[in-house]
Amino acid sequence: MFIYKTKGVCSTEIQISIENQIIKNVNFVRGCPGNLFGISSLVKDMEINEAIKRLKGIPCGNKSTSCPDQLALALEEYNKTL
Repeated sequence: MFIYKTKGVCSTEIQISIENQIIKNVNFVRGCPGNLFGISSLVKDMEINEAIKRLKGIPCGNKSTSCPDQLALALEEYNKTL
């Protein structure tokens, strides 16, 4: 399991299970439960780079980042550990 501490969003942490570059499970700690459960469901069984492509750069209101953007950043960080 890869754990990423978020910055600038309501969620405080993202826990990600990955197998062979495929996202198997995503769990957000804190944040908006319905939206974050939806994001987790949508990226399940998605290839890491596809998720990054779809989620990176999404803002939240006046913030320059969002929980989907933070997930993309977490996945980029995971890729750097390989």
